[in-house]
Amino acid sequence: MPTPATDLSAVRRPIDRAQGLPNEHYTDPQVIAEENQALLRQHWAGLAVAADVPEPGDALPLSFLDMPLLLLRDRQGQVRVFHNICRHRGMILVDAPRRIEGALRCPYHSWCYGTDGRLVSTPHVGGPGHNTHDAIDRRSLGLVEVRSHVWRDVVWINLSGDAPAFEQAMAGVIARWAAFDQPLFHGGADSRFNLVVQANWKLAVENYCESYHLPWVHPGLNSYSRLEDHYPIEEPGQFAGQGTRVYRQIRSESDGATFPDFADLPAPWQSAAEYIAVFPNVLLGVHRDHAFAILLMPEAADRTVEQVHLYYPRPDTDPALRAQNARQWKLVFEEDIFVVEGMQRGRRSPGFDGGRFSPVMDGPTHLFHRWVADRMDRARTTPAQPHAAE
Repeated sequence: MPTPATDLSAVRRPIDRAQGLPNEHYTDPQVIAEENQALLRQHWAGLAVAADVPEPGDALPLSFLDMPLLLLRDRQGQVRVFHNICRHRGMILVDAPRRIEGALRCPYHSWCYGTDGRLVSTPHVGGPGHNTHDAIDRRSLGLVEVRSHVWRDVVWINLSGDAPAFEQAMAGVIARWAAFDQPLFHGGADSRFNLVVQANWKLAVENYCESYHLPWVHPGLNSYSRLEDHYPIEEPGQFAGQGTRVYRQIRSESDGATFPDFADLPAPWQSAAEYIAVFPNVLLGVHRDHAFAILLMPEAADRTVEQVHLYYPRPDTDPALRAQNARQWKLVFEEDIFVVEGMQRGRRSPGFDGGRFSPVMDGPTHLFHRWVADRMDRARTTPAQPHAAE
C-alpha cells in the first residue's frame, strides 16, 4: 500500500472534532495531481453545457486538466465528447468553435471523421492516389470518445471510464429535484458569464455549500432571505448545499413582470429555492422560475474559472428581465470572490492546520471534505478497474 501524501484521518472525524483538508490540497502540485485523478478523472465531472453546441455539427474545443477535448453535437443531435486529436499523428483537430458542414478534417494530412467519430477518409495513406492501406483499419481508428452524460444541460464526463452509471452515481440529487425534471432553456448570450477566481476550485465548492457567511458577505441577499431562513442539505458521497424557505422572484424594473414558473411544482417550491454542489465541480440552483449551473474549471492550483449559465422554463422569456437577472446573480457571485481568494492565500500559512467546523453551521462543507478524503483514500488503496461505456 502506498504511503499517503497527506494524512486525512482528522478530516474523517465527526464534525465536532474534525479538521479541514491540509494546506497541501490547495497548494502542493503533487497532491493536487493526485486529487485530479481521484476526484475529477475517476468521477463524473462537469465539462460544459449542451447549449454550447446548440445545432447538429456544432463543435467546441475545450481544455480540461490540460487535456484537449472536443464537445460535438452529431448529425443525430446527440451531444458527444471526444479527445480533440487526429488518430494519425496527434494533431489538434479543431482549434476554434465552428460548424462542421461535411466531415471533420484534420488540417495536417486531411484524415476525415464523421460527427459520430468514425474515420471515413484517409487521403493518400497508401501512397499518392491510394486512399487505403491494409495496415490502416479505419474501423479501429475513429476518434477516442469520452464517456459522457447530459443532465440539467450540463455535460458530465467520466474520463477514467470506471465510475458507476450516471443515474446511479447521481441518484440522490436526481430524486431530490424530480419536480424540475422538465424542459429548461438556456437564456442565451445574456445569460452566461465567467468569473476568474485566484483560488483552488474546492474553496469555491466549500463556500457555496454553506449559508453561514450570508450576513457578512451578502448583506443585500440576507436582508430578505435571512440566515435563519436557510437549512442545510447533505447527501454523503454525492452532494451538499443549502436551501432557503424565502425566495423572492425578480421583477422587471420597467413593469414589474416576473418570469413564468416551471410547470406543476409542489406548493413548497412557490417560496423556496435550493443550491447544491454536486461533487466534484458543479454548482446548481433551482427556483420556481429559473435555474442556474456553475461549472468550476480548474486551471491551476490557485486559479479557477467559474462558468455561469442561467436557464428558464420557456425559450421566449423577456430579454431585458433575463439581463437584469444575470446582473443580479453576477453581483452575488462576485461578492464571494474576496473570501474564496482570501482562503487560498491563507493556505500558504504553516499556522493553519485545516481549521475547525461549526457543528451547527458547517455540516455541508465538512461533508464535502469527507467526500474528498474518502475518494483520495480509496484511490490510494484500490487500483482503478475499466468500466464498460454506457
